[in-house]
Amino acid sequence: MTDIPGYALLGRIQTPDDLRKLPADELPALAVEMRRYLIETLGRIGGHFAANLGTVELSLALHVCFDTPYDRVVWDVGHQAYPHKILTGRRERLETIRKLGGLAPFCHRAESEYDTFGVGHSSTSISAAAGMAAGARLKGEPRRVVAVIGDGGMTAGMAFEGLNHAGHLGLDMLVIYNDNDMSISENVGALRDHSARLMQKLGLTAPHHARAPQAAHNEAHLEHPGALFETFGFTYSGPVDGHDLPSLTATLERLRNAKGPQLLHVVTTKGKGFEPAEADPIKYHGITQFDPVTGAFPAKKAAAAPTYTQVFGDWLCQAAAADPLVVGITPAMREGSGLVEFSKRFPDRYFDVGIAEQHAVTLAAGLACEELKPVCAIYSTFLQRGYDQLIHDVAIQNLPVVFAIDRGGLVGADGATHHGAFDLSYLRCIPNMVVMAPSDENECRRMLSTGVALNQPSAVRYPRGNGTGVALDAEPKPLAVGKGRIVREAHGRRRPRVAILAFGAMVQPALEAAEILDAVVADMRFVKPLDAELILELANENDLLVTLEDNARLGGAGSGVNEVLVAQHHTVPVLNLGLPDHFIEHGTREELLAQIGLDTAGILRAIQKRLRSRDLDDAKRATGST
Repeated sequence: MTDIPGYALLGRIQTPDDLRKLPADELPALAVEMRRYLIETLGRIGGHFAANLGTVELSLALHVCFDTPYDRVVWDVGHQAYPHKILTGRRERLETIRKLGGLAPFCHRAESEYDTFGVGHSSTSISAAAGMAAGARLKGEPRRVVAVIGDGGMTAGMAFEGLNHAGHLGLDMLVIYNDNDMSISENVGALRDHSARLMQKLGLTAPHHARAPQAAHNEAHLEHPGALFETFGFTYSGPVDGHDLPSLTATLERLRNAKGPQLLHVVTTKGKGFEPAEADPIKYHGITQFDPVTGAFPAKKAAAAPTYTQVFGDWLCQAAAADPLVVGITPAMREGSGLVEFSKRFPDRYFDVGIAEQHAVTLAAGLACEELKPVCAIYSTFLQRGYDQLIHDVAIQNLPVVFAIDRGGLVGADGATHHGAFDLSYLRCIPNMVVMAPSDENECRRMLSTGVALNQPSAVRYPRGNGTGVALDAEPKPLAVGKGRIVREAHGRRRPRVAILAFGAMVQPALEAAEILDAVVADMRFVKPLDAELILELANENDLLVTLEDNARLGGAGSGVNEVLVAQHHTVPVLNLGLPDHFIEHGTREELLAQIGLDTAGILRAIQKRLRSRDLDDAKRATGST
């Protein structure tokens, strides 16, 4: 037991075993304390907020009714699992969440035995739980398995793949369908509209009432609200008020030992118990510090430059105003990808497909077949989920789809599941793709315009955060494909001579390091096709080439430079700097870059170490350099 001033009940809970000893009539008071603890703690440190307020009672009920960790509870995505972390021995470390060396932002198997499956991307819980239930059956173990998935996560194809297979196998498992009418933005789609009509029919108080569903062709399905899930072989129960602890625990007790696939429809409110978050769950999904009484955020300092996301959103509106064939697509990331204004100005040309990255990519391919100009706005980490469609449906058919890839490189506090660490590697190996990486916001606009003008697939990959503050061209002109540029010349003071070939956001630290080294800096602009002429010119004029990217070093842009040199039998020494061959955890972008040696100081150290190496001395002697 740990005394916490003002938290008489919460201080008694270190593990779910402590929770199960608590009298049932004290659980609602514990829920109040947990919600207040979340509000006060996250008000100080920030983090995922509104979703966690919505799962307090659900987390309590699950750990009361199931014998965790023997029984498995799999959380989908994980940004609603803070209450789960509080109840499983991590309350005292909650203030470290998403910080370097602190608690992981999502469920993480190495962090706790109660985190049964590592998550970060959505819609994996049903498949993972099905695997666990199948494993328990094969081993003859009586453990129970529960998957908790939101209505946003249920829009993804993988969720239905899991339902289909689990129902076919007749597995003893429970899927909790946590329905709050929200993804990060409002949830979309026919299943959402079905839930909204169901809530209206049953007269339930639910978030769905804030937005009317689209008109249905018939209402017959409302007589059997679980018919869709029952078709998959699941027994449907609900809807149940997810904030009514006695009702919720009674229902879970009834379903705990039920045989076969079960699905419980639970209705919750994102932001529950904190009025500002209930009123605006989008704003309070992921937050910085705020006033835990009023919900007010500190006044923002005027940014020196717009974010790349804002630059993209403004560019897309400008491009759509000039060309009626331009359309925008997002897989449930309207706010994060900068499409809010576009969705208002061009609603008929705006497609939010829900959490369905595969569909987003192939939808774009279909639009391109009809001679439209689709721009698919997607985070780097989420494009990984549509990789087959990118190859099979877009690239093989050489369709002119522009991928606006946000959050390239290290993104910071969301950690390994969200870093855009692999896109340059997985894109540059695909035939027909043009891959661009802007060094500033004006370059970003020009590259996006280049992509729209091309008659083939293209990608513009840019980082999270603010640009460099450069002036923006009123009319961004397309670039010459496959041509880089020199952004710093050497002044001839230093030997050996060094040239840094930098890609995207790494141009800025390259320039800072080059001032000390008196090195040449090339902004390569294009990862594919590479500017082979520029590479060979720099190889002939310098004693060391350094490639610099915030992407996996293996198979990345630097590997492409190596390939150009090998093809020409050029023996200039090369130092490839990029992300190391291991997954990088959470922390600020600045902390992580320093940790892996990709800040200015780390780049300098790596180059200076390489300059001291014997093979470089041998190469200089062989070429007659002085």
